[in-house]
Amino acid sequence: MLYYIFKYLDEAYNLPGAGLFQYITFRSGMAVILSLLISTIYGKRIIGYLRNKQVGETVRELGLDGQVQKAGTPTMGGLIIILATLVPVLLLAKLDNIYIILLLVTTVWMGSIGFLDDYIKIFKKDKDGLKGRFKVIGQIGLGIIVGATLYFHPSVTIKDDVVLKKQGIETVIKSTSPEVKSMETTIPFVKNNTFDYAEVLSFMGDDYQKWAWLIFIPVVIFIITAVSNGANLTDGIDGLAAGTSAISVLVLGIFTFVSGNIIFSNYLNIMYIPNSGEMTIYIAAFVGALIGFLWYNTYPATVFMGDTGSLTIGGIIAVIAIAVRKELMIPVLCGIFLAENFSVVLQVAYFKYTKKKFGEGRRIFLMSPLHHHYQKKGYHESKIVTRFWIVAIILAIFSLVSLKLR
Repeated sequence: MLYYIFKYLDEAYNLPGAGLFQYITFRSGMAVILSLLISTIYGKRIIGYLRNKQVGETVRELGLDGQVQKAGTPTMGGLIIILATLVPVLLLAKLDNIYIILLLVTTVWMGSIGFLDDYIKIFKKDKDGLKGRFKVIGQIGLGIIVGATLYFHPSVTIKDDVVLKKQGIETVIKSTSPEVKSMETTIPFVKNNTFDYAEVLSFMGDDYQKWAWLIFIPVVIFIITAVSNGANLTDGIDGLAAGTSAISVLVLGIFTFVSGNIIFSNYLNIMYIPNSGEMTIYIAAFVGALIGFLWYNTYPATVFMGDTGSLTIGGIIAVIAIAVRKELMIPVLCGIFLAENFSVVLQVAYFKYTKKKFGEGRRIFLMSPLHHHYQKKGYHESKIVTRFWIVAIILAIFSLVSLKLR
């Protein structure tokens, strides 16, 4: 909203300073500051409200140190993250940008699923919360919306063969190819680093490209489901999900900024995606919200994000990565989510296999997800979280290196 107001003031009255709102970097900086203020100042009030309404966490007895003391801690803290993200975005972003619209839909959609899950757990006294099949249906629904929009919407395009030229101290665009619809994505650490989903259907004849949605939309559904569930599993100890997510999202913000800037994308020889740079404002607000939430969520946590937060975080990360054509980077960038997911899958599969073969189920880990395994080994949760953060930082740096290392 403020973007449009100051744009009008700049064009109509040439108001000094109003032109700053045309710059993504300025609006991103403002978004970070505003989201931090909202999450830290109003976060305390939201926590107080949740405590008064007795929206407390029901802790299952798993034999973990410090577990009993966490019972009754306010949950649904994901509302803080959602509020601190949406307000700056609605004020500072271009609300007619298709990428911003998709991210707003994702936030509300996944936030609603998570909120319903938390509501059932707390107020209906059902520890299982929303049935798994309904969560999956919700994730599939969002995947269809996101996949279909990115595939069919005319504003979702890329540009190849951009040629820049130096004129004095300035760099200007000498020539550029037209914007084209394409299902190309980026393969990390590969020299010829593009892959077109449509190529999978090349056996169908000359018109195979028009059927690319048959491949693309299921891939989007899978990624959104996997990443949102990974974030949900990672949210098991204080500060783990919020901290690792903030690191991953910050890297995605860099990818988004350079991919949406014709000069930087040309210099780095990466795919230029028109209009995608606007997502940087959303990402800046999201990072600020996550860091502000950590003020209350680090050990000992005074609020938990609940599924309201974790499912929303995973959905947002997945959609940003897909939109900026970096979804194949997710296994590296979100390596913590991947490890947490796989630890559960391996544990369950091995237990069922050994029970069928030996008559007694055996385990690979002392407990899954992975962070509980280290708790069982006697590590304090603060140490586990810090070390997972360090791993996340290493993976983030490795992901950034992919911009030039091919």
